[in-house]
Amino acid sequence: MKEKVVLAYSGGLDTTAIIPWLKENYDYDVICCCIDVGQGNELDGLEERATLSGASKLYIEDVVDEFCDEYIVPCVRAGAIYENKYLLGTSMARPVIAKRLVEVARKEGAVAICHGATGKGNDQVRFELGIKALAPDLKIIAPWRLTETWKMESREDEIAYCKAHGIHLPFSADSSYSRDRNLWHISHEGLELEHPDLEPNYEHLLVLGVTPEKAPNEGEYVTMTFEKGIPASINGESMKVAEIIKKLNALGGKHGIGICDIVENRVVGMKSRGVYETPGGTILMEAHQQLEELILDRATYSLKKEMGNKFADVVYEGNWFTPFREAIQAFIESTQQYVTGEVKFKLYKGNIIKAGTTSPYSLYNEDLASFTTGDLYDHHDAEGFINLFGLPLKVRAMKMAKLDK
Repeated sequence: MKEKVVLAYSGGLDTTAIIPWLKENYDYDVICCCIDVGQGNELDGLEERATLSGASKLYIEDVVDEFCDEYIVPCVRAGAIYENKYLLGTSMARPVIAKRLVEVARKEGAVAICHGATGKGNDQVRFELGIKALAPDLKIIAPWRLTETWKMESREDEIAYCKAHGIHLPFSADSSYSRDRNLWHISHEGLELEHPDLEPNYEHLLVLGVTPEKAPNEGEYVTMTFEKGIPASINGESMKVAEIIKKLNALGGKHGIGICDIVENRVVGMKSRGVYETPGGTILMEAHQQLEELILDRATYSLKKEMGNKFADVVYEGNWFTPFREAIQAFIESTQQYVTGEVKFKLYKGNIIKAGTTSPYSLYNEDLASFTTGDLYDHHDAEGFINLFGLPLKVRAMKMAKLDK
């Protein structure tokens, strides 16, 4: 019997061309595995395409709820945003994909896992770190790095290769954006986006929503609730997290929310530009942030921001299956025990406008915040506080004045 390889299969041209390439160069029994993280109709027709290309079997693994509950929710609770803009849509999907690839490989008794990530991208790092952490004995095949046998450098090359192997598929050689989609977002790279001096062609680019200019002229109010930092309902209707994200995607896309144009620093050392559409995720992050403002004390809030940034780095770099990520997440979870309450906001032409936040655990005290003097706060106390707080500054200033004489 032939040895088996599990191919991370999207159904696109790259992974379709990899099937005959694997059979030709390794004589493997190729088992395709498509991980459903919310790609929608992109999964239509995959079974026929995989079989036509020479795969012996296709798994389509629905992990949408796991993706939402075990990967998206920790990032939301952490407020994890890479380089102040990127909401980690591709990054946080990779560990759950790697995990399921390993599970299928074990089930099938495969000796290797193959992926179609390029040698310049982040995904090769994320997939392979995940596989190494979960199954260090499995061989990893990355065709784009095997230049002695992988001779294809363009879509035209891949189409010609498939035709030469009797595979005629409905792919066009026309250039288009390189996209990655899941329930949380869709990313766009390539074409004019490779030139930072050019404006994105939003008319051709956007998939999940519209630009703020084309959003409705009337704003729309939305109310959300959270329980211990986890989204629980929209407009009074309780839903699981996946359904909440779907609903927020529709609302956010309608109102031009969550379009991000960023030049980011890749793990492999280069800068790259992309446009991300994350309508529901942008709303969810902002609503969670608004609730935390009421509840977390100053010191905890400050440290959590630092840990959230570190958590974003860990996820972006593919280090999900590490003790370091677990330790950071444990701290984050400890801060979320009282992040419960209701957030109301208005969506209007790309903006999320506060409209009221309440929580039974709010630390906001109207008596303290008012300008009048109350039992808890005496204005005169501030003078002694300022004297002590500013003592190092005063001592230094006195010393410098003495030295300057």
